[in-house]
Amino acid sequence: MSLPSKVPVTVITGFLGAGKTSLIRHMLENANGRKLALIINEFGDLGIDGDILKGCGDETCSEDDVLELTNGCICCTVADDFIPTLETLLDRDERPDHIIIETSGLALPKPLIKAFQWPEVRSRTTVDGVITVVDGPAVKSGLFADDPELIKKQREADPTLDHENPLEEVFGDQLACADMVIVSKSDMLDQAELDSVLNLVNKAARTSVEAIPAVHGRLDPGIILGLNAAVEDDVDARPSCHDDEEEHEHDDFDTFTLDVGAQSEPAGFAEKAKQALGVEGVLRIKGVIAIDGKPARLIVQGVGTRVEHYFDRPWRDGETRASQLVVIGLQGFDRAAVEAVFEA
Repeated sequence: MSLPSKVPVTVITGFLGAGKTSLIRHMLENANGRKLALIINEFGDLGIDGDILKGCGDETCSEDDVLELTNGCICCTVADDFIPTLETLLDRDERPDHIIIETSGLALPKPLIKAFQWPEVRSRTTVDGVITVVDGPAVKSGLFADDPELIKKQREADPTLDHENPLEEVFGDQLACADMVIVSKSDMLDQAELDSVLNLVNKAARTSVEAIPAVHGRLDPGIILGLNAAVEDDVDARPSCHDDEEEHEHDDFDTFTLDVGAQSEPAGFAEKAKQALGVEGVLRIKGVIAIDGKPARLIVQGVGTRVEHYFDRPWRDGETRASQLVVIGLQGFDRAAVEAVFEA
C-alpha cells in the first residue's frame, strides 16, 4: 500500500499590521477548489484575525478548518500547542490539500520551521515556503531599517547608548528566513519610494529572494503556493540573530485586552484608535466593535499612524455584541494612557 503524500505547509510571517490577514483572505477567496486549512497564531487573548478569516473561503475553508492559537507565541510553544494542533488537521479523514500558518507579528519563523524536522511531523508534511509580508510605507519611513552611519555618529557622541531594537531583530529574522517577500500597501508609495523599499528589502533578504509589491494582498495564490522549497531541509542554513539562544522570550512586548462598549459611529472611534496609537510604545491596535443601530460588526485595525475600519459581517443570532480591542506595545508602555483615550 502506498504511503499518503506529504501535505504542503506555507508559513506566512511578517511584522504587526504588515498585511498577512489580507493576503490570506484573498487566497481563500481565490482557492479554485483547493481545500485549505489555517492555523492562526495571535499575540493576545482575542482571536481577531482568526475570526475575520473564518468562513470567508466557503467550501474551500470552513470554520472547522481555521484553528487558532492565542495568547502564546507559536515559536515558543511548539511542543505544547503547535504540534497537537497540526496533528488535529493531519488526522482528519479528509486531509487538507494545503495548510497555511499565519504567525503572530512577534514570532520568529525559524524555531517554528525547525519543528518540521521532528520525525512525526517530517514524515507527513513539508514546508512549501516561508512568505514574509512587509509593510512598504513603514519601511519607507525607516521604521525597521537601521542607518549604519547614523548609529555610528550616535555611538561616537555617546558610547553608552544601546541601539539594539527588538523590532529590528524580529524584522531581520523574518526576512532572513523568507522564500518570498511581499511588500504590502505598495499603492501608498510613489514609484521612486517603492523602488527604494524593494531595493532595501532585497538587500536584507536572502540572495535568491526578490520582493514582490502587492495591494490589499491581491496576489494570485498560484504565485504563493507550490514553491516546493522543502524549507525543513535547509532551515539551518538560514541565519538568525537568535541562533545562539536556547529559546527566546517576548519580554520586550506587552499586550492587553480592552472592553470599550458599543460606539455611536465608526469614524469617531477610528480617530480614538489613532490617538491611542500615538501613545509612546504602542505598536498595534485591533478589534471588533459594535456600532449602535448597525447590524454588522466593525473591524478596526491600526498600526503606526494608520487606522482602517470596515464592516465585515452581520452579528449572528445569539452572538454577544461585545466591543473589544487588543493593544500590543513595547514592554512598559502606558496602559492607563491608552485606556484614557477610549474613555474620553
